[in-house]
Amino acid sequence: MKKLLLSTLVAATLFSQAAIATQTIKANVNGMVCAFCAQGIEKKMRALSQTKDVYVNLKQRIVAVELKDGQALSNEKVKAIIKDAGYDVTSIEISEHPVAHIKAELESKAEAKK
Repeated sequence: MKKLLLSTLVAATLFSQAAIATQTIKANVNGMVCAFCAQGIEKKMRALSQTKDVYVNLKQRIVAVELKDGQALSNEKVKAIIKDAGYDVTSIEISEHPVAHIKAELESKAEAKK
């Protein structure tokens, strides 16, 4: 319970500090089955000049790529990078939340299920 409260508090703090211009591309990915898979995708996404932060959640099969202020990255580019790594993108969406917020939200949901 303490972890859940702490995660929620951290998420709320980070979200309040985030700029309105924050843009995060959130992709649902099939085929990721191990930490090595997640690490490979994260490394490729972090190598992009537009990338501010990356979060890969293996259990939820989500890749979140937060862009630097004023930067753009097409959904097609994200899909192509993930496909080249050997995985399939089942859906993609744009979020105004920073990666830290998405991470805290997913981890608090996982903790609540325990």
